[in-house]
Amino acid sequence: MKKWKWVLFTAFALLLIAPEIAYSMHIMEGFLPLKWCIIWDIASLPFVVVGLIAINKKVKENPKLKMLLGFAGAFAFVLSALKIPSVTGSCSHPTGVGLGAILFGPFVMSVLGLIVLLFQALLLAHGGITTLGANTFSMAIVGPIASYYIFKGIKKAGGPNWLAVFLAASIGDLLTYVTTSLQLAIAFPTEVGGFTASFLKFMGIFAVTQVPLAISEGLLTVLVINMLTAYSKEELIELNVLEKEGKAV
Repeated sequence: MKKWKWVLFTAFALLLIAPEIAYSMHIMEGFLPLKWCIIWDIASLPFVVVGLIAINKKVKENPKLKMLLGFAGAFAFVLSALKIPSVTGSCSHPTGVGLGAILFGPFVMSVLGLIVLLFQALLLAHGGITTLGANTFSMAIVGPIASYYIFKGIKKAGGPNWLAVFLAASIGDLLTYVTTSLQLAIAFPTEVGGFTASFLKFMGIFAVTQVPLAISEGLLTVLVINMLTAYSKEELIELNVLEKEGKAV
């Protein structure tokens, strides 16, 4: 337990020295029309169901992974709870989902992300219940899928582990913001220019904070993976993040 307390403390300390601006938007309660709330709920459901099955399988195979699952969820909760206003009806903050996607895959992270978003909506008034499906789709589905396949792709191409982790976390963040911009543009097209103009408007405003935040989160995720390599090498080998020799996959 002491090693995990040290890992959690170090990760939290790193957050304190990171910029206070934040990334990946939570769309607030009541902001989206009901039709779009339902559509995003339905779109998110299959990923969450598959994720629940994947978590159950992984925990049965190795109960020790529960601690690492909890850490991935806590990491996402803390990072995505940091926020600043960005665009009417939304905010900017880090997502923290790249770490869990790299460790457990995108489907597991969809469940962890949903739990994070639910707790934030209920306890922090961050996001909302009616917009839970939309926020889950952008932050807990699109972001993790991007992070996972970018990480695996770079490693398969022979790239260094630090670069794979950095780009996976950073681009996962950016695609989360792109997805949220898409969701807002679909729901609120402008009178002049329609969907395209609205999408470019949201993207342009969000990019001011999202790009530096994505870079910051990428660097932080590299540091956290390095710490986990030192303290949880056995689990990372089992999850195919590291080779048996302890080298990054």
